[in-house]
Amino acid sequence: MASSETITASEYIQHHLTNLTFGLHPEHGPGFAHSSAEAAEMGFWAVHVDTMFFSILLGGLFLWFFKSVADNVRADEPGTAQNFVEWIVDFVEENVRGSFSGKNPLIAPLALTIFVWIFLMNLMDLLPVDLIPWLAGLLGVHFLKVVPTTDPNATFGMSLMVFLLVLYYSFKIKGVGGFLGELTLQPFGKWGMPANLLLEGINLLSKPVSLALRLFGNMYAGEMIFILSALMYGPGIILSLVGATAHLAWAIFHILIVTLQAFIFMVLTIVYLDMAHQEHH
Repeated sequence: MASSETITASEYIQHHLTNLTFGLHPEHGPGFAHSSAEAAEMGFWAVHVDTMFFSILLGGLFLWFFKSVADNVRADEPGTAQNFVEWIVDFVEENVRGSFSGKNPLIAPLALTIFVWIFLMNLMDLLPVDLIPWLAGLLGVHFLKVVPTTDPNATFGMSLMVFLLVLYYSFKIKGVGGFLGELTLQPFGKWGMPANLLLEGINLLSKPVSLALRLFGNMYAGEMIFILSALMYGPGIILSLVGATAHLAWAIFHILIVTLQAFIFMVLTIVYLDMAHQEHH
């Protein structure tokens, strides 16, 4: 925070966990929220501008980098960037071939986009927690969260898009009757339709919820640990050294979580779409 005022630990944490929110306030009209309370009063249709900005920025960075590499492919002497991109593409393709039994040209590009995009958004968590918010504060921006995947709006948005694709291909491949039959006739047959619908309905609806909450929960917890370790800086040399050591240790371990969460989201997306392409599962 770019301020000379003394703040409490709870205020520091709350500041870092508050999104830059734009919406229609019932009293002040349209504008940016100046506190977490104002953001809550703006209601459901308020927009987290920082989440939108960084997610679109990182998505654009991914598209630009991969396209620039694709436009300069050399079969005789591939460069470092080309080898790196080819390694990622081969890695994703191998997972698609191992988890998806159908034929659909959308699955591999979708899996690649999901993996790289989520990885880049997660990677923002490794930046110093005060760096970008401090720079934004110099420009008059009082709240800024730089990790889009710590916002449930972003993770639920992605999981709902995956869920819509699952529904689309379920109806397309199996037909309305086939899809409804899976929901009502399994596992107890036609005499257990109410129980079947309840169980299969819960199973179906749990897919987007689990996708979103798993990614959000892990990244939110990681962000909280970085914030708590940052609180140790300043009071004394010993405590600052402890905080710096804890910060470094968690950053090294967090690299695994950043990658693993992107991988899990990608693999589960492939698996769910594979189930949507099968007659029975």
